[in-house]
Amino acid sequence: MADYASWGNYPTARQEVQRLFWRHAALPRQAEGSSLLPYGLGRSYGDSCLNDGGTLLDVTGLDHLIEFDADTGVLRCEAGISLAAILELMVPRGWFLPVTPGTKFVTVGGAVANDVHGKNHHRAGTFGRHVLRLELLRSDGQRLICTPRENEDLFRATIGGLGLTGLITWVEFNLKPISSERIERESIKFSSLSEFVELTEDSDERYEYTVAWIDSLARGHQLGRGFFFRGNHAVGSANVLTAGRGAKLSVPFFAPNFVLGPWTVRGFNTLYYRRQTRKVVADSVHYDPFFYPLDAVGNWNRLYGKRGFLQYQFVVPVERGLDATRHVLSRIAASGEGSFLAVLKVFGEAPAPGMLSFPMPGFTLALDLPHRGAGTLSLLNRLDRVVTEHGGRVYPAKDARMSAASFEAFYPHWREFAQFIDPAFSSSFWRRVTAGTAPGAGALETAPPEFV
Repeated sequence: MADYASWGNYPTARQEVQRLFWRHAALPRQAEGSSLLPYGLGRSYGDSCLNDGGTLLDVTGLDHLIEFDADTGVLRCEAGISLAAILELMVPRGWFLPVTPGTKFVTVGGAVANDVHGKNHHRAGTFGRHVLRLELLRSDGQRLICTPRENEDLFRATIGGLGLTGLITWVEFNLKPISSERIERESIKFSSLSEFVELTEDSDERYEYTVAWIDSLARGHQLGRGFFFRGNHAVGSANVLTAGRGAKLSVPFFAPNFVLGPWTVRGFNTLYYRRQTRKVVADSVHYDPFFYPLDAVGNWNRLYGKRGFLQYQFVVPVERGLDATRHVLSRIAASGEGSFLAVLKVFGEAPAPGMLSFPMPGFTLALDLPHRGAGTLSLLNRLDRVVTEHGGRVYPAKDARMSAASFEAFYPHWREFAQFIDPAFSSSFWRRVTAGTAPGAGALETAPPEFV
């Protein structure tokens, strides 16, 4: 057993770990009653990347490029390579990721399995929309090429499928051309959610990337205040483009719990909001601080202490988004729990390709909450009810505690997806949210006869 964790350091799990270094190898043989789950760089926040009592397949050894077409930008690579490595290799050649989440330290396989989204969702949709082909290794030994036209149902199940449909060995997807590593950015201070909506409507046609930071503890007339960030790739003429670098600082130990109280969060949010005195600040920055500000600090998750933290991200339809976001922010402010990092965006109309993909057109808010025990969990249960009442859903890749009833409400078609789960694969998340009622929900009674 080994202590592989998720980024939120909650919950804990004990599982066997086997590392993979060759994509042509067979899946490892498992003991009766055990199950498998691919594991990349562990940047999922909850237990979707954990397999308590089972086996994790550490795929970070599958980190090679296979083929690249410099004319079209089509890249084929092994699933264990990180987005950071791709950027390091491809930005100097004038190519960028089609979609990127808020950290570059995730694997390509993880980006597919969680169908990640980014600041350009209103233009580009999710990462899965840019996947052309992938190879899926099943526990019966089959190696299946999955595309939107070949094994299409399994393709839709694997994108956003949380690693449960088998092992993704390689992925082929489109990169996008750039002529500069810099982003022309604007930071706009706003005082209300209504102003956020106005900025979104004004920006989406003219800016490829948009997102906002919200003061999660502001109340009354200050509710919904924050900063709106928007940007486009700069047009450059230099012959040499430079990739980003790794963390400049690192957190050496877990922060003590007493520094994580509500007064700390409130003080940080107030100071952060007041740091910009002008309404609009425009500048040109390297893509690293624009897309990956937290990546500059290694092990930043330790700032939340040994108890860890819970990230909570929901999306609700556009027509109910403003009301739902106000409800959620009001409840958080009243609870005193608060979030240092509260990120608000409006997803675009592009349909997500996966059966369990999270994004849909609407307002999405992501929150990091220090885990303070029962009070934090109770607050998130209340937020689940708000999201359900407004026709929304919560992101599985960032969940550590939603109930089976909530999951059923958020993803009513999960049984369709469950048909495509590999019988040898499972996860702590899946067993929790399906309460043992779905294929793959529990450990295997016996290993498949072809399983080698």
